[in-house]
Amino acid sequence: MTSGTETGDVTGTRDKDYNLIWYVEACLSNALRLEQYIQDAERDKDNEVVELFRKAQSDSRKGAELGKELLRSRLGGG
Repeated sequence: MTSGTETGDVTGTRDKDYNLIWYVEACLSNALRLEQYIQDAERDKDNEVVELFRKAQSDSRKGAELGKELLRSRLGGG
């Protein structure tokens, strides 16, 4: 069975909130990974790549924040 076919029967979680939680985690994980890539590009003095990765990192952080806001409203956290 692939994760694409899991509909909650295995995990017991078939609602959209689980998908939002996964999305937020993926965005935050990506932001962390990009920090290393930024440092690598800075070490190599490749400012073009640094800028690209900083933008991608910013977008990942924004995605995480949007996901957290949506989760908060759906889970009754204000």
